[in-house]
Amino acid sequence: MDFQLSDEQQMMQTVAREFAQREVAPIAAEFDASGEFPFETIRKAGELGFMGVEVPPEYGGAGLDAISYVLMLEEIAAADAAHATIMSVNNSLYCGGILQFGTEEQKQKFVRPVASGQAIGAYALTEPQSGSDAASMRTRAALAADGTHYVINGKKSWITSGPVADYMLLFAVTDPEKRSRGISAFIIDCREPGLVRGKTEPKLGIRASATCEIELVDYRCPVEHRLGREGEGFAIAMQVLDAGRIGIAAQAVGIARAAYEASLAYAKERKAFGAPIGSFQMIQQKLADMKCRLDAARLLTWRAAWLREQAKRDGRRYTLEGSIAKLTASETAMFCAHAAVQIHAGMGYSKELPVERYFRDAKITEIYEGTSEIQRLVIARQETGLR
Repeated sequence: MDFQLSDEQQMMQTVAREFAQREVAPIAAEFDASGEFPFETIRKAGELGFMGVEVPPEYGGAGLDAISYVLMLEEIAAADAAHATIMSVNNSLYCGGILQFGTEEQKQKFVRPVASGQAIGAYALTEPQSGSDAASMRTRAALAADGTHYVINGKKSWITSGPVADYMLLFAVTDPEKRSRGISAFIIDCREPGLVRGKTEPKLGIRASATCEIELVDYRCPVEHRLGREGEGFAIAMQVLDAGRIGIAAQAVGIARAAYEASLAYAKERKAFGAPIGSFQMIQQKLADMKCRLDAARLLTWRAAWLREQAKRDGRRYTLEGSIAKLTASETAMFCAHAAVQIHAGMGYSKELPVERYFRDAKITEIYEGTSEIQRLVIARQETGLR
């Protein structure tokens, strides 16, 4: 087993780190405070290929592998988790879904502008009454009598990038009698009539990543914009989430790393009782635990990304490994952020330092794209074969 990164992977890691520290880190606190969407840095990131890391060049992307993707996403997240959220949704949930299940025409039309950073993509699965229980969604898509388009009605909630998205991968019920097998997937052009955006949600963390509710009122979606066949939507959603969870794991690793590195530096410079606090055993214990969990989370994320790369060739599933990585990394992010606040004490509670932002940002990684409770169910069911 070789843990050495290739020259290309190391190069992209360096490029991402330099971009994150030069363009993202200096504005992170400002955009966190204002809640504004960082259009300019997302555009610049798109020009460098960050918005379509695994997307082939013929569709406007960088054409890199899954390991490069998690390396780059970690670097962005270490600078600002909100930017990483936008990057993750664009890459894993939106572009990844269309690349895997879309037609050539759909890839050219809907992937290219998003992968190049010229447009923003979103993923609409959750509804006000159905989060983890996605099969109980109520949004309906009815095929018109002439068979040329679907008429979609319903609400979607907690849509990342919803307030600014140009395109959206959306799931709706086409046959209510079939439950999960009656769900279909659609590519939505958000600029067309019939799509209404709700207010931007006032969130605890990742505040520069805009989130809102979406309502569709007699929205007309052309048949050629359906992704896959009718009834395949739920299976598509679950497979897309497998990849999405790897992205969230990488984001969580980035948050955990930022919290750890800030704590390590502070423990060396902050003095109490005539000595650096890093010489105190209680602080050393926290730092050691943070380091162990961080390395474990990163390696599990790399393993899941490596399996994802193999899946492109042989179609293998990586549901189990993706859930393990997401669960471990998200809980590591929360653990490290909590420890960082404690190590920084009063300064950790102040907005003068980014530590409190890491704490707020870390929490969402335990919730979106499958809560920690859902990840434990997925892992146990994969291992036992029981439902």
